[in-house]
Amino acid sequence: MSSAEPLSARLWRAGEHAYARILQHPFLIGLADGSLPREQFAHYIVQDAHYLRAYSRALSTLSARAPTEDAVRMFALHSAEAIDVERALHESLLGDLGLTPADLDRIGPGPTTTAYMSYLLATTASGSFAEGVAAVLPCYWIYREVGRVLVRDGSPDELYARWIATYGGDEFDAVVDQALALTDTLQVSPAEFAACERHFAMAARYEWMFWDAAWQRLQWPF
Repeated sequence: MSSAEPLSARLWRAGEHAYARILQHPFLIGLADGSLPREQFAHYIVQDAHYLRAYSRALSTLSARAPTEDAVRMFALHSAEAIDVERALHESLLGDLGLTPADLDRIGPGPTTTAYMSYLLATTASGSFAEGVAAVLPCYWIYREVGRVLVRDGSPDELYARWIATYGGDEFDAVVDQALALTDTLQVSPAEFAACERHFAMAARYEWMFWDAAWQRLQWPF
């Protein structure tokens, strides 16, 4: 499907509403002004650790299915980097939150985390390559945009400022640019674009739900 507008820009419109709501979420407002209770942030960090492990596997799946060597290499590197970020960031934060690595396995993925992980793994495995890219793209892109906003506003809380710096920095910015550049090389039919649009919108909604689950400290009912 040819269009003068880049594919990434067309997909972004499918997630704009979710992104706007994410910026208004009390979890992110609390991160920025330092009022977020530690319990909510701890819940988020534990769930994010589980999510990043699955996200790494989803990226690895895309690497295996990629049509070009450049795409194979990019997703393989990003898959490894997701694990590196999960280990480094969470190891640096767990102690400050009164948690240990063993607590991650003890607590386990919550309902929203499980649903989001399952969705990404299923889509990258069973959808087309382009559909898989569309499904993983909101995590890249929305985190980059959220990070930029939070870095601009800053946070008086040192712990939250440390987390913000990870996603608002130049290194992560370059990673996202790579993903967007690859996305814009994809050629999709009208039917495939419609599927990609649905996946992008769904993953963007899951991003909002992930913040909201941390805010509510959502857990399994039993």
